[in-house]
Amino acid sequence: MVKWIAALLMVLACGAQASEDLDKRAAALEEELRCLVCQNQTIADSHAGLASDLRREVREQLAQGKSEQEVLDFMVQRYGDFVLYRPPVKSSTWLLWFGPFLLVAAGALLLISRLRAARTRVAGVQPSEQQLQRARALLDNDKEQP
Repeated sequence: MVKWIAALLMVLACGAQASEDLDKRAAALEEELRCLVCQNQTIADSHAGLASDLRREVREQLAQGKSEQEVLDFMVQRYGDFVLYRPPVKSSTWLLWFGPFLLVAAGALLLISRLRAARTRVAGVQPSEQQLQRARALLDNDKEQP
């Protein structure tokens, strides 16, 4: 009888350990997958219904004995590289990786060209002789008045 109880306790301890390992593996994968509804959160952080479905799918596949890479490959096959919180750099994801830098560079170039154009307009304006004489007269009047 004692042997049976010991065996039962061993099975329960192994089951608890396996459950804990599954939870850790699932939590790590959930941090790697993007919520397709929220887009700026992982499925671990999101409260969207789709994120809940994806978390359940991750746990089911891990429980079936699939590796983390197999689960990620399944998600990418189903939803595309965008589902990865850190998508790989390849030709189809260049816009995701380099788009923000391109926008900043384009904005900087636009700002520089506008500043140069404004400087050229200001530098290109020369006052007429009549305007210069009027300005001198106004300055002279200011000097004469106390």
